[in-house]
Amino acid sequence: MANRRYELKRRAEQQHETRCRIVEAAIELHETIGPAATTFSDIAERAGVGRVTVYRHFPDELTLAGACSGLYFERNPPPEPSEWKEIADPAERLKTALGDVYAYHRATEPMMTHVLADARDHPVVQPYHEQLRSAAEALAGAWRARGHRRALLEAGIALALSFDTWRTLVRERGLSQEQAVKVAARLACEAC
Repeated sequence: MANRRYELKRRAEQQHETRCRIVEAAIELHETIGPAATTFSDIAERAGVGRVTVYRHFPDELTLAGACSGLYFERNPPPEPSEWKEIADPAERLKTALGDVYAYHRATEPMMTHVLADARDHPVVQPYHEQLRSAAEALAGAWRARGHRRALLEAGIALALSFDTWRTLVRERGLSQEQAVKVAARLACEAC
């Protein structure tokens, strides 16, 4: 009986290792060629397993995408808005937040470039969007603006926090991180 338990335990470990290899392969492919170009066959080849094995562990794209995004965001957590609340001056709080978020964009650029191009509205990307919405709301709250003014301020801050804004300022316009923060903060503050 002890031998049977050992065999079951070893089999479970092997299944877990295979599952991990599949998820790692999918993450690598999503980061290099994007989710739209990634096939289950590509993942199987990269993971060193058969395509049927991939389907056994992940019966559909959504299940695999959830496992990939969960692991990716666990390894690359976005900045935490609660850390900025300690900064009393709203403009300084915004600049600090933009610096943190832009550093995050830089660190996750290869993945986010492909994911936002291929799957911007995919359900597994919603926590990323929600985190940025929450950050914009928290930052706008420092100004104590109300009504229409608050909505404009949140929109300006959301635009400033956006990966696309960072990419335009830094990659397309050639600004330094500090210059990008300064420009984005100024534009966001124009709304208030």
